[in-house]
Amino acid sequence: MPRTRAILWDFGHTLVDWDPRRVYRALLKDHDAVEAFLGGVCSMDWHVGHDRGIPMAEHRKPLMAAHPDKAELITAWDRRWDDMFDGWVEGMGEIVAALEAATIPQYGLTNLPAEKWPNLKVMYPSLARFADVVVSGEEGVVKPDRRIYEITAARLAYDPAEVLFFDDRQDNIDAARAFGFDAERFESAAQVRDALATRDITL
Repeated sequence: MPRTRAILWDFGHTLVDWDPRRVYRALLKDHDAVEAFLGGVCSMDWHVGHDRGIPMAEHRKPLMAAHPDKAELITAWDRRWDDMFDGWVEGMGEIVAALEAATIPQYGLTNLPAEKWPNLKVMYPSLARFADVVVSGEEGVVKPDRRIYEITAARLAYDPAEVLFFDDRQDNIDAARAFGFDAERFESAAQVRDALATRDITL
């Protein structure tokens, strides 16, 4: 195995704790109402349009036309975006800080609306110090499409085999490995430390 020279991170559910339910629990009456709304109105299938680069103000118009009684709830996806976050995934802030202190290069590859990347850099300043971050909404393509791995590889200072990628979704991991990245599906901070240690990176 080539020596690991850099780390490539997914963001949501790997580094940062993101859950739209945080917003809608405050706006809807109970658990069932939240799940029905997120399953049938502002669903993840709908949200992926933002990740592909469709501006939120534009993307919500057809949804609001289809659900006029839920217009304020739909708009809240944009206006209360920051409230969907609650710090780092447990233990991951410390790992990012330790890698930074050890001067091990860190990169990001995230499915994220382009217009919300500035917000995330304010909430998580460490992310703004990464060597580079590939944001799907800026590129117009989302993981696990091979094209986003091509874009990422072109922006890295290292061969993909020298870069360890962590992501919480197996389809993204499979695509990264098929492209040539070293990749591990994220489970926990302890698992990340073990994966780093097996590659001679001890924090």
